[in-house]
Amino acid sequence: MSQVMARGLKVLLVFTVLCASFSLFAHGVDEDTKQFLTQNQGVSIIPFIYIGAKHMVTGYDHLLFLFGVIFFLFKSKDILLYVSLFTLGHSITLLYGVLGNIAVNPYLIDAIIGLSVVYKGFDNIGGFKTLLGFQPDPRAAVMIFGLFHGFGLATKIQEFNLPEQGLVANMLAFNLGVELGQFMALALVLILMSFWRRHSSYFRFSLASNTLLMSCGLMLTGFQLTGFFVN
Repeated sequence: MSQVMARGLKVLLVFTVLCASFSLFAHGVDEDTKQFLTQNQGVSIIPFIYIGAKHMVTGYDHLLFLFGVIFFLFKSKDILLYVSLFTLGHSITLLYGVLGNIAVNPYLIDAIIGLSVVYKGFDNIGGFKTLLGFQPDPRAAVMIFGLFHGFGLATKIQEFNLPEQGLVANMLAFNLGVELGQFMALALVLILMSFWRRHSSYFRFSLASNTLLMSCGLMLTGFQLTGFFVN
């Protein structure tokens, strides 16, 4: 038992260090993308689809939340329902935030996104049932946190002060790219999880897996709050 605990602590430490390192590059945008976004004029459908897809594939905070959402979903229709609710939520606030020029502090919104990861991990281990005696509606939670995730995407786009010309078409293309990126990343995660689910270790380590998920979310939240108070 002590060896198992020691091994679990080592995994937790490595996972936490990785999250700490990655959090420094949250929603990172490479130089080529920055240059394109600052210089682009008019409608550019394909480039914005590509940028949206790449942003979601590298948006580990969004993917961590989705990993928590689908962890105990085994039916395709349930996965489709929850992912659709998340998609609807972040699509609404992504478009509303950019097109309506709704400014949100990036540190605070990313801190809330980190907390969404904590929330889902805590929910998966039955924390709310133990603490409150009931489980909050998981569908409503996914939808609500999807709204916050969308504002996280919107704040990054707003940093580049995109020109009004072609903005609506470009944002629709970006949102389409985000959905394509989400589909590709989620497909890969589901393939890997399908192999893991064939083994008894999936349920045996479900508590450890979701505890690691919570730890990562707490680390992300801590770094974002530190950035908010320092800056």
